[in-house]
Amino acid sequence: MSEAPQHFDVAVVGGGPAGLAAAIALADAGARVALVAPRPNFDDWRTTALLGDSVDFLERHGVWSGLRGVAAPLRRMRLIDVSDRLFRAPDVSFDAREIGRELFGYNIANGPLVAALSDAVAVRSGGIVRFDALFQTLQHDQGVERLALSSGEAITVALVVAADGRNSAVRQATGIEVKSWSYPQEALVLAFSHSEPHHDASVEFHTEAGPFTLVPHGQGRSSLVWMDRPEVIERMVGLDDAALALEIERRSDSAYGIVTIDSPRQRWPISGFQARRLASGRVVLVGEAAHGFPPIGAQGFNLTLRDIAKLEKIVHAMMYPPSGKPLDGFAAASRFGRARRVDVTGRVAGVDLLNRSLLSSFLPMQFARAAGLTLARELGPVRRLMMRAGLAAR
Repeated sequence: MSEAPQHFDVAVVGGGPAGLAAAIALADAGARVALVAPRPNFDDWRTTALLGDSVDFLERHGVWSGLRGVAAPLRRMRLIDVSDRLFRAPDVSFDAREIGRELFGYNIANGPLVAALSDAVAVRSGGIVRFDALFQTLQHDQGVERLALSSGEAITVALVVAADGRNSAVRQATGIEVKSWSYPQEALVLAFSHSEPHHDASVEFHTEAGPFTLVPHGQGRSSLVWMDRPEVIERMVGLDDAALALEIERRSDSAYGIVTIDSPRQRWPISGFQARRLASGRVVLVGEAAHGFPPIGAQGFNLTLRDIAKLEKIVHAMMYPPSGKPLDGFAAASRFGRARRVDVTGRVAGVDLLNRSLLSSFLPMQFARAAGLTLARELGPVRRLMMRAGLAAR
């Protein structure tokens, strides 16, 4: 007679930052969590900007103390229109002190972020059981969800959290469709050292082909996200480090002094998508299993952490005070889907509009963008509203 599968309150599928953060938060909410994912790769030189409440989330769950020493503060943000459009926007600067904050947040390398989250999972061995395996199939089984894993094991759970990225196997198994779109752009990402200080400020140079964004990445060092036409990115990737450094100096108007490339390069096409539902049955989607958009305004992982924080709150309310009743995964998923729909839809649409406003040759759209940024520069209340919107602050 075969052994009955282990039962958990929640299964989190995915071992990247989203899956690790979800497992930690739900364990702290009182759930017994199965984390289904192979061990992550810590050798990731890309960076993530943590804005607004994201640092508070990591601090609340005991993760931030291990990251504080390697995080670069973000105090100011500057937008510079270097396009040749008929209606050009003025330069606009945003300072966190204007909305009563010392910082907008921090920029941090993904390697240390994943390592700190993995350490936090390890110390919760009583609440998180890790399965170093891939998700394979999902079945409804007498009021619970049954997950079959690549290791040959099976588990049953009350709630499944899909945190397994853009090509989410859980989302596909659940039958949730996505609306997707692409842009005539690719992105080049790398890090570089420079001779002039960045003063804890990120700078976005806006061109007709997309933003050229520089973000602090430590003292005398910045990370670059360069969005442009595919043929331009292909040409830049083909340059040696010295030639590419000179091109970065030129496009940043030499504001960073002498540039030295000191990381590998990554290139990928720019696209967007949104799941048509954020929950179905006893399954919820978080992070890039649910939404994806261009790397503009550092919104991606911050939106993911808001997904997780809301799910944490819902599960905590259903687990405490202890009632002796099993977690109602169907009710939790239903509440999550309703609670997150407006924020996710609005953020995806907003980033899409920002990107298209740079690419568009439609004069009314160019005028609207220029007028909006002119108001931000000239009127403090408008500027502060835009900063709070970017941080999702109340």
